[in-house]
This record gives sequence, C-alpha cells and structure tokens, in this order.
Amino acid sequence: MQATESTTPVFTGTPGQVYRSLLTVKQFSERHAAFQQGSMRALIFASKPRHTSRGRIQGNGLDCAIVRLGRRVLIDEAKFFQWIEAQRGAA
Repeated sequence: MQATESTTPVFTGTPGQVYRSLLTVKQFSERHAAFQQGSMRALIFASKPRHTSRGRIQGNGLDCAIVRLGRRVLIDEAKFFQWIEAQRGAA
C-alpha cells in the first residue's frame, strides 16, 4: 500500500499563542494552484544568500517564511503571502 501525505496543515505554537499554518511544498501547491512545486522549490533554493565561484548572490528574502525541521521544509502560509505583497511594493 502506498503512503500518502495528508493535506491537513501542521500547526505549531504553545497554548495561548496564535497558531500558524505550516504546509509542505506539495500541500502548498495543492492548496494554491498558481504556485507549482517546481517554482516553489526554486524560490526556496534562492531564499538565502549563497556563495558561488563568481561571488556572493543575494537571497530573495523568502527565508522568513521557510521553516526547516531536519530535512522537512515547511512554508508558513501567512508569511509567504506577506512576502509576496512586499515584492509587489518593491517593484
């Protein structure tokens, strides 16, 4: 039998704290069809500054919406859309 990922969002926080919706890349892409898995993974890869043979490349700033737990990469839904709005304002 094949294991499937649940589309239920993961919640974090402590009692009395506002919970936030954390989704895997697959869950995020299923919920928001405009953002395909490949394009999301490219955004995540470019989220932090990195060094190449040609020098330092600036990140896109999306790291504020990325939560890494071991190998699992989760996207904070609310912060992602705040980042999108900030990108619109910068253009």
